[in-house]
Amino acid sequence: MAIVSFLISLAGATMLLLFAVRMVRTGIERSYGASFQRVMTRQHSYPQASIVGLTMAIVLQSSAAVALLTSGFAASGMLSFPAGLAIVLGGDLGSALIIQLLSFRLDWLVPMLLAVGGYLVVKTEAKKARQLGRILLGVAFILISLRFLREAMDPIRDSAFLPAVAEYLARDYITAFLVGGALAFVMHSSVAAILMCVTLVQIGAIPFIAGMSLVFGANFGSAFIPVWLTRGMPVMARRIPCANLVLRGSWALVSIFAANTALRTGLLGDPQGGQMLVNVHLVFNLSLLFLALPFCGRLQGLFEKLLPDQKKEQKSQHARPVSALDIEYVASPSQALPSLKRELLRMSDLIETMFRPSLELYRSGDKQQIRAVQVIDEDVNKCLSEIRAFVSAIPPDVYENNEAKSARDLLEFAIRLETAGDVVAKRLTVLAGEMRAKGSSFSREGWSELIQMHEGILANMKLASNVLISDDLESARLLSLEKTEIKHVERDSRKRHLRRLQHGTTASFETSDIHLETLRAFREFNGHIASIAYPVLYQNGQLLETRLIKEIAE
Repeated sequence: MAIVSFLISLAGATMLLLFAVRMVRTGIERSYGASFQRVMTRQHSYPQASIVGLTMAIVLQSSAAVALLTSGFAASGMLSFPAGLAIVLGGDLGSALIIQLLSFRLDWLVPMLLAVGGYLVVKTEAKKARQLGRILLGVAFILISLRFLREAMDPIRDSAFLPAVAEYLARDYITAFLVGGALAFVMHSSVAAILMCVTLVQIGAIPFIAGMSLVFGANFGSAFIPVWLTRGMPVMARRIPCANLVLRGSWALVSIFAANTALRTGLLGDPQGGQMLVNVHLVFNLSLLFLALPFCGRLQGLFEKLLPDQKKEQKSQHARPVSALDIEYVASPSQALPSLKRELLRMSDLIETMFRPSLELYRSGDKQQIRAVQVIDEDVNKCLSEIRAFVSAIPPDVYENNEAKSARDLLEFAIRLETAGDVVAKRLTVLAGEMRAKGSSFSREGWSELIQMHEGILANMKLASNVLISDDLESARLLSLEKTEIKHVERDSRKRHLRRLQHGTTASFETSDIHLETLRAFREFNGHIASIAYPVLYQNGQLLETRLIKEIAE
């Protein structure tokens, strides 16, 4: 019975730990996720890129999340293999630093974190404040879960079961290594897995030598997580996590054999305690970073051979996807509606391709780039024409009312997407040309405000695609809230711009019309993108017909 109680307590503490780590990461991503791309893709030197990876891992509390972001940027061509690998190696070290911090006994912080975090989530409406509260609550839950984990071990620590397992793991370090790797992979969090190992050593549930083997195995298992999660992505995305797995796995194997040999021969004395185990984990990742960083560029050729690109014929064949619409299936709602969604996703990708470099055009004013954006707008117009023709061909007597309404809603979103494309092609590119003709530039504060708004809209485009695919109510509500947030950002930027004019900022005077027009265009563009949330909200009774206060009957 003690074993059953132990397993239930252990499972509960573990799930709380995983939930808390994810809660912190989600809060940070929702607050600052739009800035990650700019920070990660502008790095050039390997040390600088590794520092960015370290910082990102500390912020996200996950080296796997950093590896996935890096893979995504590498797949889109925005990040090179050497810089991406340096970021991932830095992320591994950042994850180790997080464990160093969380391994301290910080139970005294829990009431304060719960009080402040709970207040921000329950009593505030501002997005950043609520997400900060979410982060603080997540950290509190991490500390609570670690305390639960220690308490779960108390009843079983003096039984015959745990000492027997601990003795076996201490004796067979290969098995301990494999158990640590499996634990990290199953939990999908190296932070959670290694914190569990550290806690077990701290309370004396397992000896230090077994914990060390588990930690080395967890390092290997955590490197396998992004490899598994990117298995369906393009080859360019898979090279970086595979290189990290080879480096991390090789160094983990070398370290476990060397460390166990040194411990058994007495070369390292008799290290004990959870803090010493954290130090071992930190030294492992720090040494890996210093050893592997100089070879990031040289490894590119090797992994290009191991994971070669697809044939050029295949690339050219898929460079511009054909329409997902087939008029033969228009009479079948089960095939027609998913086809419409796939075509809208293609259309959304074209819009994102147009919008992403829009701010860069303000600096370069390159006529060729501007023309390239306008050519994409022609493709967007063709998509709308095909979708309109497809929906018009739907036989009304075959579709149920809800199916016909879904088709009309999708057509409405296509119209909004085409209008969003016109905002970029006919307004933002024109404004970029005016900037080039005048030879002027925004003030530093004004440029920063535009970047913030641009990044927020890019994040909303990803969220809009998720809503289109899933019809998820929570995502639709979040997208609607993000639309309001962009509205507030636009209003605040306009107010700050007017204050700069009052203070006589020269750059603000020269670009005033362009700055204000860009803000309006950004807000209008975001409104078109966020419109995909309205059908989902309306269907679930979450959308008001009007914002006017109803008259009170006398």
